[in-house]
Amino acid sequence: MSDLPPPLAPGSTIGILGGGQLGRMLSQAASRLGFDVVILDPEENSPAGRVSRGQIVAAYDDPTALNVFGRVCDVVTFEFENVPSASVELLAEAGALVAPGPTALAVAQDRVDEKTFLNAVGAPTVAFAAVDSLDDLQAALATLGTPALLKTRRDGYDGKGQVWIKSARQAEAALTELGGRPAILEAKAAFTRELSIIAARGRDGAVAVYPLGENKHSGGVLRTTNAPAAIDARTERRARAIAAAVLEGLAYVGVVGIELFDLGDGQLLVNEIAPRVHNTGHWTQDGCVCDQFEQHIRALAGWPLGPTAAHARVEMTNLLGDEIDQWLKLAAKPDQRLHLYGKVEARPGRKMAHVNRVRPL
Repeated sequence: MSDLPPPLAPGSTIGILGGGQLGRMLSQAASRLGFDVVILDPEENSPAGRVSRGQIVAAYDDPTALNVFGRVCDVVTFEFENVPSASVELLAEAGALVAPGPTALAVAQDRVDEKTFLNAVGAPTVAFAAVDSLDDLQAALATLGTPALLKTRRDGYDGKGQVWIKSARQAEAALTELGGRPAILEAKAAFTRELSIIAARGRDGAVAVYPLGENKHSGGVLRTTNAPAAIDARTERRARAIAAAVLEGLAYVGVVGIELFDLGDGQLLVNEIAPRVHNTGHWTQDGCVCDQFEQHIRALAGWPLGPTAAHARVEMTNLLGDEIDQWLKLAAKPDQRLHLYGKVEARPGRKMAHVNRVRPL
């Protein structure tokens, strides 16, 4: 591994594409390790920008801004997967060190490519079919049956860009609801619960895996994660094997979030992967010595990966919209730690903060 770039020294500059809450918490973790952080985000006064050394206010595909960004940063990462993959490719081609790389981003941005990749590396998913037309959808429904979930191939998140089809008669209306965009039809998974695993891979190929979390969603949005999840050894081994296959298959550097359907008896299907720190890993901030944000910074800086063992049980709850108004009450609870995102406007369903309830193991 002598051809690896040397680890970044404290005082180096880390660039983050995206100025939301994940970028904010990454910047805070980087600052604790002695790094400077520069954010690139089109929103002035972004949550991440306000806790960082500086922010370039520009579109993610602005070539001039990207050129400046790449030159002032020693390594670049991103906080969400809807950053244009072409921008990451441009940075990499210009010589910037980017982690995770453009391949991981491109795979995660297209649900058909993502599931095709997962199955190729031995990480099984539900049956699926690409849908580019009504004929495609009708053929897919005939094969996969109903109910089935129709999703846009790109850009959907938190329950957006998807619709359940309960009978073939709803096919045309469902496609219209998604605006006729390229889509994917997914068979319904007969799962007992939803799990997730947060894992990291360093520049040298070292892998670190956190205990699994059990997740509850409402309206397509994560509400709670309980970790470490109550799982048997067989399920844990299978989840770890899936995480290792994904990380190695993408030659990944950084933290990845992997959402799983638990079918029971150690059988797991991958729902989706997120090439970044993940909402279901927020529990690590108060349940582990090295949380997912510090772990991501360590990985992309070429530092040794940190410990992942849990020292507490944590129930993480997202605060959406005006639930943030409970901040004073929540801050008074001795067993809870409040993490505020610094967002100005509390829109309905918008993630404004999370709270970790901490209990002994």
